[in-house]
Amino acid sequence: MAYESCFPSRLKTARKIKAISQTELGRRIGLDSQSASARMNNYEKGRHQPDFNMAKKIAEQLDVPVAYLYCECDEMAQLILAFHGLSTEKRRHILEVVADSKDEIT
Repeated sequence: MAYESCFPSRLKTARKIKAISQTELGRRIGLDSQSASARMNNYEKGRHQPDFNMAKKIAEQLDVPVAYLYCECDEMAQLILAFHGLSTEKRRHILEVVADSKDEIT
């Protein structure tokens, strides 16, 4: 059974939320203007997978954590985005709550 990556759909969703074209995203990550759209289209269609460094550049331009692009679980992906948008203080608080909850469960 072949594994289907979630990367293409997460990439397309994040790019559309940012309201930028495939060409513009490609340019922002340093691709040649003439091949930027085709390359990004190949990533969004799942024909090609970028290496991690390229994925990191893409994530930075889309203001999402690179983990979001690879996350298999939709709920976890939403949690990653939400956590990413929090202040450092709120992140610490959330981590404390999770740690306390873990202790209660075990």
